[in-house]
Amino acid sequence: AVPHVTDKSRLRIHSMPINSPEQTPSNKPDATGASELDRVREQLQDTQGPEFWRSLEELAQTPEFEEMLYREFPQQASELPEGVDRRRFLQLAAASLALGGLTACTRQPVEKIVPYVQQPESLIPGKPLYYASTMTMDGFAKPLLIESHMGRPTKIEGNPQHPASRGAADLYSQASILDMYDPERSQVVKNLGRIRTWDAFAEESRGTLQSLSVLGGVRIRILTHTVTSPSLGATIDEVLATHPKAQWHQYTPVNRDHQRRGLQSLFNVPVSANYRLEEADVILALDSDFLTSGPDSLSNARDFASRRRVEEGHNNMSRLYVVESSPTSTGTLADHRLTATSRQIASMAATLAAELGVPGATAVDGSDGAANRGWVSAVAEDLRAHGGRSLVIPGDFATAEVHTLAHAINVSLGNVGTTVEYLEPAEYRWEIESNSLRTLVRDMAAGEVDLLLVLGCNPVFDAPADLGFMGAMNSVSRRIHLGLYSDETAEFCHWHIPQSHFLESWGDARTHDGSVCFTQPLIEPLYGGRTIGEVLSIFTEKGPRSDLDLVQGYWRSASSVADFDRQWRKWLHDGFIADSKSDQIAVSIDAGAVAEACQGPDARDSDKTDLEIVFRPDPTIYDGRFSNNGWLQECPKPLSKLTWDNALLVSPA
Repeated sequence: AVPHVTDKSRLRIHSMPINSPEQTPSNKPDATGASELDRVREQLQDTQGPEFWRSLEELAQTPEFEEMLYREFPQQASELPEGVDRRRFLQLAAASLALGGLTACTRQPVEKIVPYVQQPESLIPGKPLYYASTMTMDGFAKPLLIESHMGRPTKIEGNPQHPASRGAADLYSQASILDMYDPERSQVVKNLGRIRTWDAFAEESRGTLQSLSVLGGVRIRILTHTVTSPSLGATIDEVLATHPKAQWHQYTPVNRDHQRRGLQSLFNVPVSANYRLEEADVILALDSDFLTSGPDSLSNARDFASRRRVEEGHNNMSRLYVVESSPTSTGTLADHRLTATSRQIASMAATLAAELGVPGATAVDGSDGAANRGWVSAVAEDLRAHGGRSLVIPGDFATAEVHTLAHAINVSLGNVGTTVEYLEPAEYRWEIESNSLRTLVRDMAAGEVDLLLVLGCNPVFDAPADLGFMGAMNSVSRRIHLGLYSDETAEFCHWHIPQSHFLESWGDARTHDGSVCFTQPLIEPLYGGRTIGEVLSIFTEKGPRSDLDLVQGYWRSASSVADFDRQWRKWLHDGFIADSKSDQIAVSIDAGAVAEACQGPDARDSDKTDLEIVFRPDPTIYDGRFSNNGWLQECPKPLSKLTWDNALLVSPA
């Protein structure tokens, strides 16, 4: 790589090989016993400041290298005759190319564009059309507005009418259009490496079901990412009803299990937290990058920004405290930021809860130090002074104890209903996904699975290594994989089905607050891909159905409107169902869960080590699923500005 160098004299281009025997610094000793590399090392010891060099020859500054720079051509290259300089040579070369081009000129034949025989409605060549659609990531919907030219999607932005996006789109949504046009996508159905057809797969699957049903029922296992889609959840229920021995498992590598555990432990009921930062005067983030990560990051960023602008009549800015174990984009916006390890953050949360009088909370005498305790006391005083207008946000990767304590503080301060609300979970079926995956691996290893359906995920690559998913999966006699790429999991499955991109599919999903959004295709599937619902419909009593029939059929039966077709067109035009947000749930604190959460940090501190390693998803390629997307690979990381690379960030201390 050529570094940025301001000295133009050091940017001369030469064609000398780096391993030229005459000019490469060698390690052979001279008459004094010192090698040339030793002399180079001595030379570098006397330098101050950054030194830039493009080759070992330039670093060595040998007489041969100086001669090469003066001549500007190595001795091995043939030189032009004396009297012809480079300028004259380029002039002659350009003239030869120009004359050659003139002799090749021909008259371009007249070409006529054939117009549409029946032009599609509302289609004007050169004028874009916009369609509302939805992208799902980790199961949660991202409302989008897609720009299309002549039937080809070209640009993605956020849906300005939906409160979850308000016209904004994250980098994953904008770059997802490149995934649709990716030529390395899976393009054919494969069975044991041989190209087959969708009809052949459907026929063999029905034969497999019949043969296994004779033996007493098919022990099917379905593995998907987090599902918030009502129509897909209903299709899975059909499969489970048709085959009583079937089970459904969910697993997402970047999951929200810590939040699920912490909230359920505190309230004894599954709930999800929805934040309203525009109402908060004081915000405390506990290892939380709530402005750039998570399914609610776009709405959080808009709400937070609305309170950070000093405008006429609005000069009451919110105040942000951040304590985090690794630098984040949210931390760069903090008014007061503290660096602490994950263990210290848990101890500080317990101490903060005790100072604020949370029922069951006790201070933890951990390793947070006097400086951290003073910081916690100042934050506690500020939160208490703004009770009902404050907010504590735990991060998705913070421990379950931190989530329990953070939300207990919110309830104690009277923030519920103002800055935070607790809703019914947006997931179709709430579960701790890490436990669900562990159960699946145990059943496969015990030989209790006849048919495994891995739909839209890649567990061979991203499942925890200590579970041994690949070894357990290989003990299943029939394995089927649906994916956008022929990935690691596809290599170990008997059948691989290409998955359709969301720009080629019909579907639905819920946002983080539970509102229903719709996915509609802008283009026919480029490679004949199928959706998860289409694959699952083969294993239902009703048989194979298209993705449109599955989605539209579900909402036709679930809707009570008289004119469904008109309402359906309205939903597709808007991209979502208005006022479909999840219902709020009345909550109360379990003091025993708070007391138990306060004991967790103390136990971890007693077994601490000198180093702590924290794994986080990459800011651009996430958990690896976008590693083939050139736009995201070339997008600089927010803080390090690294591109096409990964890094281990280590504190100087």
